[in-house]
Amino acid sequence: MTLPPVTRSPNGRAAAFVPRYAGALRAAAAALILVALLALAWALHAAPGRGAPAALSLLLGLALGIVFERGRFCFFCILRDGIEHRNTGPSYAILAALAAGSIGYALVLGVFLPSPFVGRLPAEAHIGPVSWVLVVAGLAFGLGMALSGACISGHLYRLGEGSIRAPFALLGATAGLGLGLLSWNPLYRLAIAEAPVLWLPAWLGYGGALALQLALLAGLGLLLLRGAPEIPARAAARPTLVSVRQALLRERWPPLVTGALVGLIGAVAYLRVEPLGVTSQLGSLARTALDAAGLLPARLYGLDTLAGCATQVVRTITNNGLLIGGLVLGSLAAALVSERFSLSRPTWRGASSALAGGVLQGWGALLALGCTVGTLLSGISAFAVAGWVFAAAMLGGVWLGIRLRLHTWGE
Repeated sequence: MTLPPVTRSPNGRAAAFVPRYAGALRAAAAALILVALLALAWALHAAPGRGAPAALSLLLGLALGIVFERGRFCFFCILRDGIEHRNTGPSYAILAALAAGSIGYALVLGVFLPSPFVGRLPAEAHIGPVSWVLVVAGLAFGLGMALSGACISGHLYRLGEGSIRAPFALLGATAGLGLGLLSWNPLYRLAIAEAPVLWLPAWLGYGGALALQLALLAGLGLLLLRGAPEIPARAAARPTLVSVRQALLRERWPPLVTGALVGLIGAVAYLRVEPLGVTSQLGSLARTALDAAGLLPARLYGLDTLAGCATQVVRTITNNGLLIGGLVLGSLAAALVSERFSLSRPTWRGASSALAGGVLQGWGALLALGCTVGTLLSGISAFAVAGWVFAAAMLGGVWLGIRLRLHTWGE
């Protein structure tokens, strides 16, 4: 029998070596990342001044990065599928995340603040003021999502997949957060200072608020059924190690599973550390830079008293920064195993549109006190009306951006 010829590389080694061992090398790299993150979490837990919150933030970020990457949990991609391609199936990931998060938050809030009728708000929950500024911020954020091709959290997990546009979008988001800080005082005096902070349990109690939100989410789910694709029938077969590995590491996770995991992670984060958000560290970097340059006003009225993705002058990595780092590295590990890590050559159109879209998202996130993870996901889970208002405005911005074909500028 004649064997096929072996293709050799310029150094004389068989070129087949690379594809033959590529899978094992990727798996080894992913395992090394996971081990390193676990070791860092152990060190943070024992470090003075850091402790369990820092370690848990890193591990929650790791879990979030894996779930985001495996389930393709990007708000813009999900909404684009529904608006442009009439495929509403992925939208159930968002609905499931909000449903699971609402149930988890109801349990946690009942411990932190047993009676919601006493006139106080639960500590640190993302419950912000509702004004026309929030609507404008949501619209700007949605337009920025369309222009850059993803939301801020989407760019973070895509950074782990090797996205070339993600660094430009995140740089733009940091600059936009800085612009939001510079425009905060006049807008605060104009509208935010007198805006009502609306929290559903203050009127309906936890049971009533949870029932209302689950009913709204169920109603949205029924409306979206028309565009949901049929679930392919699977032949009955005994699970094998290969099939389980394929489902966990290669195939896209189902929307309902992905969303439920995101909601669960959000509830655990609020119980043990702080509500989920991905703009606090970026905003703090912008605030620190502006403060060092002497460009910030002497006082940012009310900003540090409002709940949301808080910014501060820092010269260290905060717990939110650890969560972001864990998210990116968790996504990288998952992308390596699933063979989704890929680098491409940047283009001027791709980089500039990502940068501009990031600026819009950063500006909107600062004025809305968070992004799709902080204000929308954590806010709605905490029964904040502001979360629903931001979601509607953001959806309007995404719809307008797609109609204007902004998402094609970077292609």
